[in-house]
Amino acid sequence: MFNFDPLYYPYSSRRMTVFAQKGMVATSQPLAAQAGLDMLKRGGNAVDAAIATAACLTVMEPTSNGIGGDAFALVWIDGKLHGLNSSGPAPKSISIEAVHKAGYKEIPKYGWIPVTVPGAPAAWAALSDRFGKLPLTEVLKPAIEYAENGYPVSPVLGKFWNRAYRIYKELKGEEFKYWFETFAPNNRAPEIGEVWRSVDHARTLQSIAETKGVSFYQGELAGKIHQFSQKYGGFLTIEDLAEYSPQWVNPIGIHYRGYDVWEIPPNGQGLVALMALNILKGFQFAERDSLDTIHKQIEALKLAFADGKKYITDPDKMKVSVEDLLSDGFAEERRNLIQDQAIMPEAGSPAKGGTVYLATADQDGNMVSYIQSNYMGFGSGLVVPGTGISLQNRGHNFSLDSSHDNRLEPGKRTYHTIIPGFLTKENEAVGPFGVMGAFMQPQGHLQVIMNTIDFHLNPQAALDAPRWQWLDGKIVEVEPSFPPHIVEALGRRGHQIQVAADSGSFGRGQIIWRDQKSGVLAGATEPRADGTVAAW
Repeated sequence: MFNFDPLYYPYSSRRMTVFAQKGMVATSQPLAAQAGLDMLKRGGNAVDAAIATAACLTVMEPTSNGIGGDAFALVWIDGKLHGLNSSGPAPKSISIEAVHKAGYKEIPKYGWIPVTVPGAPAAWAALSDRFGKLPLTEVLKPAIEYAENGYPVSPVLGKFWNRAYRIYKELKGEEFKYWFETFAPNNRAPEIGEVWRSVDHARTLQSIAETKGVSFYQGELAGKIHQFSQKYGGFLTIEDLAEYSPQWVNPIGIHYRGYDVWEIPPNGQGLVALMALNILKGFQFAERDSLDTIHKQIEALKLAFADGKKYITDPDKMKVSVEDLLSDGFAEERRNLIQDQAIMPEAGSPAKGGTVYLATADQDGNMVSYIQSNYMGFGSGLVVPGTGISLQNRGHNFSLDSSHDNRLEPGKRTYHTIIPGFLTKENEAVGPFGVMGAFMQPQGHLQVIMNTIDFHLNPQAALDAPRWQWLDGKIVEVEPSFPPHIVEALGRRGHQIQVAADSGSFGRGQIIWRDQKSGVLAGATEPRADGTVAAW
């Protein structure tokens, strides 16, 4: 059976691990999870469930993702793990010189400059075409119905929607008015429990469903995006959209204490989580809630991030190979830098050689780890008129330093924060996991995996456990529930500890583990979100 005691529950969120046999969907919005489960009950598989859930989340959690965002997926099907990178590149007409000419010294967060080609609709079409059992028109139907008829805003969603409204209210420019027409039609964010709908969103989803995504990249929707961009001086064109296609990739992984931990390769930052775990596997940890454990986790993560932020970019532009960064020799070199006191992280030199997450599983053993995002909440603040399409601002992660590995270039994909995770053991699926939340994501992956493998916590306890996040230099932020004695001890080790006012920035995760003998599914959902585990 499972490698944990299901009743051992040291961190209580008043939720328990959910068990089922025929199917499971875990995500941050209950209605979206139920939509995915409905696909399983209609004869669909884990892939159909993932697409349905993802499409619903563009409607039910627009504070974190949208039709105009990117997506990544790890798909376990027929005994093999597949990777999908559906992140879009920078427009071909943009350049460092063009951004400087527009008066910017760094890439802004909002407006047209950080907008990259959206990949989410292409991800749905690609997944459905290769692995789905149901037609896309049926799989997207729940999202279309919720967009047209509305749904009541849930508590955490309402909190972040109101926060976004206050931020976008300060933006100057006519191009932002369409965001307010769509997401604040009453000159305010919708209140918790209030019904919100978007008929434009419904029509767009219907068009994507009927054309298998073609309308978004080569048809009517592409034309509307192009016209909007041209009207307000954007760089994105209909040619950029027409030339886009997602990429099937080979997942990357490391062996960690009898398990294999898998991530999407760059341009995603899953490599950061793997590098940190590779460093940490050279240590032995007696308990989770100890100074030694937390100190070494933080130090390993800092070193991995230093390397990731230097080297991760579009894989076609990377100067260092993934294999070199994940080599045992490089891990040992970095491990030897960890001492009793906190260090300032710097990148090493290896030998040359706002997001939503969901997990699904079906009764045939197929499982999906899927993540989708606009970045920084709603994204760029731009909504294509008459469509409900909120455009992402992924280009904000590019550097305007011409010597930087992740410098802005036409048609290049940037360092990407969203990462799905997957766990296997002896070439059999254990299951999907993920923790959304910008640069918190690899940190959440590290903590959840160690909670599971090193400390044998059940899925819900692994998610509930108090988290830390490294911010910069020696600055580390911890949740309000973090043990005070460890906070004080970390300070004596040289860490600059900040206790957060709430848990909003510490990621929101989901887990589904599958027992390899019985096939029983064990699922958990994040207490920091509105999530649920829908099971059958």
